[in-house]
Amino acid sequence: MCGIIGYIGKKQALPILVNGLRRLEYRGYDSAGVAISDGKKVARVRAMGKIDELANKLKPMTISGTVGIAHTRWATHGGVSEDNAHPHAACTDDLVIVHNGIIENYRELKDKFLKGHELKSQTDTEILAHLIEIFYKGNLTEAVRAALKEVRGTYGLVAMHSAEPDKLVAARLGSPLVIGVGDDEYFLASDTSPMLAHTKEVVFLDDGEIAEITPAGFKISNLNSKSVDKVSSKIDWDEASAQKQGFPHFMLKEIFDQPAVFMDAIRGRYNLAEGTAHLGGLNMTIEQMHKIRRVILLACGTASYASLVGKYAMERLAGIPTEVDVASEFRYRDPIIDHHTLVFGISQSGETADTLAALREAKRKGAYVRGIVNVIGSTMARETDGGTYMHAGPELAVASTKAYTNMLAVLILYAIQFGRLNRLTEATGERLIAALLEIPEKMKEVLALNDGIKKIAMKYKDSAGMLFLGRGVNYPVALEGSHKLKEISYIHSEAYPAGEMKHGANALLGPNFPVLAIITKNQLYEKMRSNVEEVKARYSPLILVATVGDESVSELADDIIYVPPTMELLEPLLNTIALQLFAYHSAVALGRDVDRPRNLAKSVTVE
Repeated sequence: MCGIIGYIGKKQALPILVNGLRRLEYRGYDSAGVAISDGKKVARVRAMGKIDELANKLKPMTISGTVGIAHTRWATHGGVSEDNAHPHAACTDDLVIVHNGIIENYRELKDKFLKGHELKSQTDTEILAHLIEIFYKGNLTEAVRAALKEVRGTYGLVAMHSAEPDKLVAARLGSPLVIGVGDDEYFLASDTSPMLAHTKEVVFLDDGEIAEITPAGFKISNLNSKSVDKVSSKIDWDEASAQKQGFPHFMLKEIFDQPAVFMDAIRGRYNLAEGTAHLGGLNMTIEQMHKIRRVILLACGTASYASLVGKYAMERLAGIPTEVDVASEFRYRDPIIDHHTLVFGISQSGETADTLAALREAKRKGAYVRGIVNVIGSTMARETDGGTYMHAGPELAVASTKAYTNMLAVLILYAIQFGRLNRLTEATGERLIAALLEIPEKMKEVLALNDGIKKIAMKYKDSAGMLFLGRGVNYPVALEGSHKLKEISYIHSEAYPAGEMKHGANALLGPNFPVLAIITKNQLYEKMRSNVEEVKARYSPLILVATVGDESVSELADDIIYVPPTMELLEPLLNTIALQLFAYHSAVALGRDVDRPRNLAKSVTVE
């Protein structure tokens, strides 16, 4: 949610900042703004709506300067208005800030410090700007430090002051910030995407750190003024990989990326001859792995549905009881954890606030805590004691697609690795890995169905609601398919385990209520077929995802999407792609903003 980009160097800042904001559009926003120092004063321009609105507003203006900050806002405190857009100023435009996060005690700060200060917005951020102004005595870094000692909440913050025109001050607590190191220039951003065109050398700020950046370099310290040494990282993504490459939307490009990035997720992590997997980032000895008695998977949204597939795999292959917890609920149920528990946090961004908080709670209670993330150097990657990068590459559409399938890949590999230590035979492990290696080509077969799936989506795009059904490992697929449809097309949908239909959902069935059911050939095929026949008997239109060659289902369905066969535990890797395409084409047909659906953001960095 929200995006920050800052620049200090020798180039004109404005085009760098506006282009950087465009790279941050995927995060979700409703207004945008820039502030630039020309060495004497700060010019601040803000606009509601898309970045094009801001760009149009800037066209007739002459704004020069080599230092500046910019922001895309997703409304939390205060509605969508130009007054509430960032950057925010204090009493004058001499001091301006951009801020991601939530200042929980903003009312207390206002009552205690801001008597006589005129506030022009309804945001907690403006109160923070005034607070920094109160503490400003000629040193912006120390003013920020003093103000943040009064703050309770989360922040990714960048401040600038006209009296110190060659300085940016950044601070982080709970909301990510990255410094990009260029040639005699520096960048600040919420993530690496806005700086990929300029540098791949980055330094990640950790919680409680403050960075002072000038054209000569940067210094990092903590809230107690203690100097902090940081090591830079190299980002292996390039700007081209973050572009659409001829596809009309990032989401469609990322759906079609899946065969290639799936191989990136498993490459070098399996041993076919021994029927096992090895994910070295786990950082556990064989003895420690043998002592694990329970696995907990913590995630939100799409990652939680991937985790449900991981639960099936871990229990079936490794025989280890596995729980999936929605991370936002985990801290509030007093979970029972001991040193025989392995906890994985799963997040594309590695910055999901609820998942990070849940992992910290698990760590406090003595569990082994590991991460499965996509973004190198993210908070989760740094705060856990090990884990695995999913190597999906940059995912810019808000709705996750390729990161989801790579989450599945990593979770299945972990299940094989633990399984071979427990009860999985070498022969079964070998068959599983051989089947995994066939997945990319089978993904391509599903992607080849794109035009046919588009026709089906067009047929049902005006439905008021839909129901997705699955059983066993395909119940999580139904959950994810329903999730995708609602988040990008805004069609109301829900998912049910098909065996539960008699317990309430049958009341919804009828000629105007389509049902999409996953009925691929596996051990629950006959059970699933009975459930589908119940739906047909109640006259609901039926869309089936079935296995190639299963002609018998044609008597049940109005429309069929045939997917290639694979081992049961691997079916979600194929079946989900069909549902991603269905959701995508439904949304396009309805004229939705597919890459940036309303009210949603890519990285949920507040609770």
